[in-house]
Amino acid sequence: MALSDMPLVAFLTTRDAARSRAFYESTLGLRFIEDTPFALVLDAAGTLLRIQKVETFAPHPFTSLGWKVPDIAVEVAGLRSKGVRCERYESLEQNEDGVWTTPDGSKVAWFKDPDGNTLSLTEYVYATPIA
Repeated sequence: MALSDMPLVAFLTTRDAARSRAFYESTLGLRFIEDTPFALVLDAAGTLLRIQKVETFAPHPFTSLGWKVPDIAVEVAGLRSKGVRCERYESLEQNEDGVWTTPDGSKVAWFKDPDGNTLSLTEYVYATPIA
């Protein structure tokens, strides 16, 4: 079998597992699976997300995890209603909600989790073979 036939597992890190669990489970709505001594495990629409428990780390200055969404305005409004704000970047022209329109017309918004990991939402303009 090829890796292309195997399910993908996504990884993030957290310094505070309880705070991270509340954010990913309650704020983002991911289904909680288990809390192990090493990681929180959640289901993100069929992708296993392991949030590794660490004492220290520096978040990446770029996107660590993102979601393909059908309507970014709806998702951004939903996040805002839960207290999540979109990031602003001086180098990008973003609308009042923090959404940037890419040269191909796709729309992207970024936000951070409690540990400073950068997460994103993308509404693509083109059809992709992946649901």
